[in-house]
Amino acid sequence: MHRYRFVLFRPLQLVPVLLGISLITFMLVRAIPGDPARILLGVRSTPAAIARIRAQYALDQPLWVQYGYFLNNLLHGELGRSIVYRIDTLKLIMTRIEPTLCLVLGSVLLALLLTVPLAAAAARRRGRFADRAIRLLSTAGLGFPAFWLGIMMILLFSVTLGWFPVSGYGDTWGERLHHLALPSLTVALALSAVLTRNLRASLLAELKADYVTAARARGQEEGRIFWRHAMPNSLVPTVNLLAVNIGWLIGSTVVIESVFAIPGMGQLLVKAIFSRDYMVVQGVVMVFALATVAVNLLADLLTVALDPRVKL
Repeated sequence: MHRYRFVLFRPLQLVPVLLGISLITFMLVRAIPGDPARILLGVRSTPAAIARIRAQYALDQPLWVQYGYFLNNLLHGELGRSIVYRIDTLKLIMTRIEPTLCLVLGSVLLALLLTVPLAAAAARRRGRFADRAIRLLSTAGLGFPAFWLGIMMILLFSVTLGWFPVSGYGDTWGERLHHLALPSLTVALALSAVLTRNLRASLLAELKADYVTAARARGQEEGRIFWRHAMPNSLVPTVNLLAVNIGWLIGSTVVIESVFAIPGMGQLLVKAIFSRDYMVVQGVVMVFALATVAVNLLADLLTVALDPRVKL
């Protein structure tokens, strides 16, 4: 169990990371042109009403005072009060977590379901037509922007074929799965392109290892060697790459939720940026940052579990 000791001190190392993210987010969101109070009240707002709103949300205070309020709220498990929605930011975010979480989990699951068989087929047929076709598709997948791919998927599977809804989230779990299938596939196609190339390269390297040669000398079947020995060892770098791409995956959900009109945290973030809702922007970014940090910690645990030689 000494291999898992890093779990005890790793969260302490992540505190400065989250603190830095909070500071950068705070400064960037304050740099957005526009006054939240004026946007909230409209073009007919009076100076007195604007001053009252700014005082209510401490927008008339110096930046270092506002950041102090923000950190104080974080220490108390709060994210402030939304300027536009006029409710607690954390409660607002909690109502939007489910669609985003389902989208991320569905995207990762579909990406893995695509990656493993494609990478295995390419590695076992190296240099043949299947390998070249898979490498070509994965290379092409790297160049497709998420918003363009999402629009093309809508035109093909929703407008032309009518298989999936154009937008929305649905009311029942069956409807939600139906609505999320196309957005999840859109994100998974781009993510699997990266993972497939990495897993294929890892498999080819493992198939040249000495223990594979020894297993072949003992007369073991090629399929058993591939799936029992080479595949588990090749998954370690792929798991790490998946964890690294979690930030990209979260960024993709922001775009995809806007394209498919999914009422998740990504769509909430976009609306908050346009309405200058500082508290919501800061809250959503902090939740995304915390989720990214948690996923990377989980990836470290999986790496240690898959490979006993690894010590973190």
